Amino acid sequence: MDVWAHVQYLRPRQDLNPAEELLQLLRNPFKQTLTDGAIWSALGTSLGFTAFIAITFSFLRPYNTVVYAPKLKHADEEHAPPPIGKGYLAWIPPLWKTTEKEMVAHAGMDAAIFLRFTIMCRNIFLTLGVVGCGILLPVYYTLNSDKTGNQKWFMRLTPSNVSDQPIWALVVTAYAFNFIIIGFLWWNYRRVLQLRRIYFESKEYQQSLSARTLMLNDLPKKYANDEGIARIIDDVIPHASFARTAAARNVRDLPNLIQQHDHTVRKLEKVLAKYLKDPQHLPPARPTCYPSKKDPSYSTYPKGQKVDAIEYLTQRIRELEIEVKEARANIDKRSTLSYGFASYDDISEAHSIAYALRKKKPQGATIVLAPRPNDIIWDNMPLTPANRSWRRIIINFWITILTLVWVAPSAMIAIFLVNLSNLGLVWPAFQAQLSGNTGFWSIVQGVASPGILSLVYLVLPIIFRRLSIRAGDRTKTGRERHVVGKLYAFFVFNNLIVFCLFSTIWNLVSSVANDPQKAWDTLSNFGVTLFISLCDISAFWVTWLLQRNLGAAIDLAQLWTLIYSFFMRKFSSPTPREMIELTAPPSFDYASYYNYFLFYSTVALCFAGLQPLVLPAAALYFAIDVWLKKYLLLYIFVTKTESGGMFWRVLFNRFLFGTILSNLVVFLGAWVHGDGFHEMAFAAIPLPFIMIIFKIYCSRTFDDKIHFYSTRNIQKHPEGVMQKDPLRSVGLAHRFGHPALYKPLITPMVHAKAQNILASIYKGRLSDGRDAYSGDTMSTSGYSDAYVMNPMNAGKPGKSASLPGFEIVPESRLDFQYYKTRAEFASEHGGGDIFGRSNDIMRPGTPGSAWNGSEPPSRSGSPTIPSIPRMDSPSGMPSSDIGTTYPGGYSQPLGSPYASEVGTGRSRSPLYSHGNDSGSNLVGNAAAMPMAAPGTRERSRERPLRAPGGVGMLGGGPRGYGGLPQEEDFGPEHDPMQYNYFREARTRRY
Repeated sequence: MDVWAHVQYLRPRQDLNPAEELLQLLRNPFKQTLTDGAIWSALGTSLGFTAFIAITFSFLRPYNTVVYAPKLKHADEEHAPPPIGKGYLAWIPPLWKTTEKEMVAHAGMDAAIFLRFTIMCRNIFLTLGVVGCGILLPVYYTLNSDKTGNQKWFMRLTPSNVSDQPIWALVVTAYAFNFIIIGFLWWNYRRVLQLRRIYFESKEYQQSLSARTLMLNDLPKKYANDEGIARIIDDVIPHASFARTAAARNVRDLPNLIQQHDHTVRKLEKVLAKYLKDPQHLPPARPTCYPSKKDPSYSTYPKGQKVDAIEYLTQRIRELEIEVKEARANIDKRSTLSYGFASYDDISEAHSIAYALRKKKPQGATIVLAPRPNDIIWDNMPLTPANRSWRRIIINFWITILTLVWVAPSAMIAIFLVNLSNLGLVWPAFQAQLSGNTGFWSIVQGVASPGILSLVYLVLPIIFRRLSIRAGDRTKTGRERHVVGKLYAFFVFNNLIVFCLFSTIWNLVSSVANDPQKAWDTLSNFGVTLFISLCDISAFWVTWLLQRNLGAAIDLAQLWTLIYSFFMRKFSSPTPREMIELTAPPSFDYASYYNYFLFYSTVALCFAGLQPLVLPAAALYFAIDVWLKKYLLLYIFVTKTESGGMFWRVLFNRFLFGTILSNLVVFLGAWVHGDGFHEMAFAAIPLPFIMIIFKIYCSRTFDDKIHFYSTRNIQKHPEGVMQKDPLRSVGLAHRFGHPALYKPLITPMVHAKAQNILASIYKGRLSDGRDAYSGDTMSTSGYSDAYVMNPMNAGKPGKSASLPGFEIVPESRLDFQYYKTRAEFASEHGGGDIFGRSNDIMRPGTPGSAWNGSEPPSRSGSPTIPSIPRMDSPSGMPSSDIGTTYPGGYSQPLGSPYASEVGTGRSRSPLYSHGNDSGSNLVGNAAAMPMAAPGTRERSRERPLRAPGGVGMLGGGPRGYGGLPQEEDFGPEHDPMQYNYFREARTRRY
């Protein structure tokens, strides 16, 4: 019995002052009053609401595929999920028929591992439920020592009043539980190994660059070059074949410049979206903003005074583009960094070298398998081991502080927001307000606590992700695994340990403080009090797990997506970019869901011996969630960064920890309620050590085979029949480059309804008359109404180009379908892996890499206001990326990722094109004649590269930004002014 249960009744509650009331409430802040029907009520409401949401989903799904099946529309043929009919229950058969191997193809390896873990949890708790309820419930119910009849029925199902010999049932069941869990974990470990081998042999993995690449970190300064990397490997693996190596180059502030550029573009888009929301009725005042503090010329603006937002942001974008271009042009002159990459022709050789060097540090360098390029956190790559260790210590310290500090807010929420009458006890003024507005405060009480906790649990993963990045994590998938571990530790400590122990420890401390002479007696009864307290709150966890099904159903309904999309469209001014992103498949938050599943499992395991009903409650949750999550992963969510199933070991270790924690609970029960000799407690001691031995066995048996494709270098194709590397045949680079070196800068998007008015908003008063005469639709002076002639599209005499530097998006194109292969959109929605374009297989435009011209190498120019191009090049001319231009009829050499196209006629900013030749410098860009007369060339090499489709409407050129058609494309070969017009036959006639 609770030896302190009577303390709160020693004085009448009405005589307590607010401070004493608070102390009384703090004795048991997480107390939950359960009635006899609470469990049945939780079961009924959970299943009822889940069924209602599932039925509602069945009716809404056929008419809202953008929300409920976006992957059907966007995935390519190889990764598309099974087709689904329009019937109300047509979504169920594909879930039943889709196998695990098909799941890997449709949703990826991470999704398949997630479902395997969910199915494993369901099977474990179903089996444990049968065993636990079959053995423990009869023992607890029939051998209960309370014969008064006043005990609640769910308390009779706990060992609170069972002692001595019947406790052997608890110990024996604990052994059965451990071996059942070991069996399921071993079986699934083998299945994960088989899935990994299938993944290794998949076409995507065999053709990926990262599969055959090693990453070398912490390189000494004298080895931080291409030759030094090769020497390090050759010293320890002298018989290794030739590797293509690349030391990382110092990009300095280039990533920061690109980040500023992206932020400024999005800000300009937002300003234009609000200002041009109704093009026929523009607001009387133009939008204004404060200059950016990161702007080098920030000090030249009047302090505290706003400027014209459109003109300022436009000019800022142009300046950032010039800075980016200059930084990229000078990148080769800068020093290398302490990491690099080495690529091999054969995957097995790369993996065998990584395996051989996994525990070695040649010359102080660590050598591991390279992650995917989009998986690397580039800012953390140059960190030294000392910096990384110090950062990790500091971040872990702050996470520990956050975990401990959260105990107080959690207790306050449990005391006051869950039951507002408790707040009235310590705040008399609020008690009067509460009594006068009972209905309103009842609503607040029902919404405040779950709302605040949901917000905290939504923000918590974001905080841990940022802290993990600050700690020096090198990869995004590694960061996510660390987030899982940190979230799990936070939840177990605050929501389980503190929840269960707070009242007991508080009462212990207060009793010792009130009567120090009886401190030893109080401490000696701590184990009994703790065990009784755990039995008392065990029924709460049954109801809590039953209510989790409602959250799973809400995930299926995508209520947050529907509500957010509705408010974005109806009550704000979304930019075209935001509208496109609304139609994209959302990313699946593996870290949060894994944490929830692990926490639910830990709760069920810890209370399995105290309240066996918790096992079927957990089994019910996982049995329902298996099917709901399978639909979500097949048809709605995408994996943002694929890890290839590397979450498994994190899950395995946490599940073992939960099992060991449950063994400690069994030991506590056997110690305090067993016989006087503690034989049962001693019999339970081996349980944790069995799990630790099993962990070591699995690690040594499976981990190397899961992680490495091969531990020995076995050539797939013997000498003499070696096949040509398919990657080399398409000129794939063997180098990893920082994304800042090749990432295309984004262009402001404007809705097509504002296209006609867009040019006019740049024709008002200008900041400086010297900026005139420099581009399309631009004034010849600051206030003049005379304009330069509009430039014409190449190959389209008489057709004027659109306003340069803007991407005009019509209403019919506000869909992710048209932009899914563009890096700026795909990077947040699966990296293009399921859309038929993996950046790990083909990365055109990487500096120092061969580029085969498979896609446009450049982008639309920046938005331009009337201004003369800045003379940043030594010659006084706007810089060109390739130095020499070629007239029509001469082929332009490929190889530069920043080379501008010939003959496309796209209107560009000074950064990516020559000046406005209709106004000045008419012969300044003439090309030098070739050394020899042009010979016969293939037609495909003669034509400039064009994306499929007609003339682009985005950016004002014949191809446009994204290859979206606007007008008919006759092509430069149909231009009478072109060199070959009268020399070769034309393939198209009009």
